[in-house]
Amino acid sequence: MSEKPTIVLVHGFWGGAAHWSKVIVELARKGYTQLRAVEMPLTSLADDAERTRKMVAQQPGPVLLVGHSYGGAVISEAGDMPNVIGLVYIAAFAPDAGESPGGISQAHPPAAFANLAPDSDGYLWAKYDKFHESFCQDLTADEALVMAVTQKAPLASTFGDTVTAPAWKKKPSWYQISSEDRMIHPENQKMMAARIKPRKLITLAASHASLASKAAEVSALIDEAAIELAKN
Repeated sequence: MSEKPTIVLVHGFWGGAAHWSKVIVELARKGYTQLRAVEMPLTSLADDAERTRKMVAQQPGPVLLVGHSYGGAVISEAGDMPNVIGLVYIAAFAPDAGESPGGISQAHPPAAFANLAPDSDGYLWAKYDKFHESFCQDLTADEALVMAVTQKAPLASTFGDTVTAPAWKKKPSWYQISSEDRMIHPENQKMMAARIKPRKLITLAASHASLASKAAEVSALIDEAAIELAKN
């Protein structure tokens, strides 16, 4: 097997790069020494894709992009770079051209939709007292408290930003569905997963925060994708 690719992890709404903490540890234990996690502004899809592209461009070799939640829209938009060899979607949006996370969500509104609230500056927050039940019901109360207090709210307008030319149409992709997800309806995940024709599809009985509650299984899928791509 040739050298392992650099894995670039892309977070979603209501969190930052540290949401990947457990996956980072798991992948490091599997021998991945080139791990990066983008910290995005969550101000627009264009801004977030540009930040991701800049990090990808700094990597000397092949890159496997992994997106959670809205991060799936970002890797779909930014994954057309020549050194990106594959995409992994973790309970994530995988929009087609002209689609937005908000538009996709309208087909099957998520269970926790009512627990989102905008502030006077246009940022959309998950209500602090509802964060555990909405985002990460399978984590401990302490873990949920930290996630709630440190949440990174997106500009609400970002929900309407559309993908231009989705990279999953040209790059090998993998997908993990969270069957107990209250932030992206599982039916929407199934639709998007089927459409991208993933090399492998797994379903976990997990909340939206599968990257934290099922870090071992999520990391195993990423590892499998990296190993398969390294053979090519």
